[in-house]
Amino acid sequence: MSLMISVSGIRGVVGASLTPETLTDFTMAFATWVSRRKALQNPASDAKPKIVIGRDSRPTGGIITQLVSSTLNLCGCDVIDVGMTTTPTVELATAGEEADGGLIVTASHNPVEWNALKMLDEKGEFLTASDVEELLVILNEKNKESARWDGLGSMTANGSWDKKHIDRILKLDCIDRDLISSMKFRVLVDAVEGAGSFIVPELCRQLGIAEVKTLACLGTGIFPRNPEPVEENLRETMDILSKESCDLGIIVDPDADRLALICEDGTLFGEEYTLVACADFYLKHHNGPVVNNLSSSRALQDIAEKHEVECYSAKVGEANVTEVMKGCNAVIGGEGNGGVILPELHYGRDALAGIALFIQAFAEWKAVTDGTLSEFRKTFPNYVMSKQKVKLDGMTKESLAALFDTIAARHPEASINRLDGIKLDFPEGWVHLRPSNTEPIVRIYTEAATKAEADALAARFIDEINQSTIA
Repeated sequence: MSLMISVSGIRGVVGASLTPETLTDFTMAFATWVSRRKALQNPASDAKPKIVIGRDSRPTGGIITQLVSSTLNLCGCDVIDVGMTTTPTVELATAGEEADGGLIVTASHNPVEWNALKMLDEKGEFLTASDVEELLVILNEKNKESARWDGLGSMTANGSWDKKHIDRILKLDCIDRDLISSMKFRVLVDAVEGAGSFIVPELCRQLGIAEVKTLACLGTGIFPRNPEPVEENLRETMDILSKESCDLGIIVDPDADRLALICEDGTLFGEEYTLVACADFYLKHHNGPVVNNLSSSRALQDIAEKHEVECYSAKVGEANVTEVMKGCNAVIGGEGNGGVILPELHYGRDALAGIALFIQAFAEWKAVTDGTLSEFRKTFPNYVMSKQKVKLDGMTKESLAALFDTIAARHPEASINRLDGIKLDFPEGWVHLRPSNTEPIVRIYTEAATKAEADALAARFIDEINQSTIA
């Protein structure tokens, strides 16, 4: 497995593609990039660059943090270590500490043998594509930033940001802790032994939830299951919740930027509907545009129409979504994988913000109806998605473009979007064909009114792709 490089940083298997040499090289390149950026933005300042670092709970996280922090110090950067915490917490801390950049040692939902460096700018946001290009140029330079013996950076530990993150959420004007408390909710939290193990249960208690039961919340970093919060990995948690008489289940991935929810009967609320429910609630308090990505549910468009606001779609990827959000001044956005972005807090996916908005939304609805979460789910437009893929060995960018041209020509009845692969919107549903950046495959996402219709739509386009490539 080769090292993966993207706008969110580098990611690989520890001891294979992610080695001490790789970590040191990229850390020195990042320190150099931060130093040059700081000099351009504030040429009069002679202060050392300040970088915030945090990590998830993986067993390799502590020692990688030590290596990266020491390297930053040797490059003349002061480091603020916020400890084991969530990705959105590090994003908030980077801006809150008025740092010049941030690093998060986490491989998100990847298995335990993986780790990564997620890189943030001075606003606590992921680097842009052009930023990454600059970083890669620096990576190949011989003269990266390096400090003299009397110019080394300092190391400071600051474990206060979990509390500050929770406090920021509790101060949102749409959160009513008295109402939530009056519901006497019983909630099960599954943090898959990740960075959310302590902060998520504490947020729930601070919100006024009467009873918080925990599962895999010791922060060991040894994931008891595949850590990606999708249905096939959550069946045991779903079974446990249905036997515990809880009102809902809250599941986060290892770095707590994605949120999944389970209904009282053990069924999933649906990862696509985390953002939908949060947006429907938040738009009652803050009216304005919403944004998702092209592979997200049409339900958000329906919610936008209900509130008479615009719904924009971006290329897949958090950085792409935030770029569109800034451009249209969106009040809320995110992705259909359970990622909620609330600009009022920061421009990053934040499961904790999603938890607060969702629980408040459910509490307000329940106060009127006394209904269950599974009944609350039925109040939203209902669509079902199918996610498939087709392997296409030997395909080039040119041949893929020609393939998509052929498919577009076959469907004049569809509304076509070529921003990210090709998306075809039909009255009865949609299909999004998107080439993978890391594998020789085309991902096929479809959505329709039923699972059978979504699967049939996917099968239809798989046949079209196969016929086109054979021809």
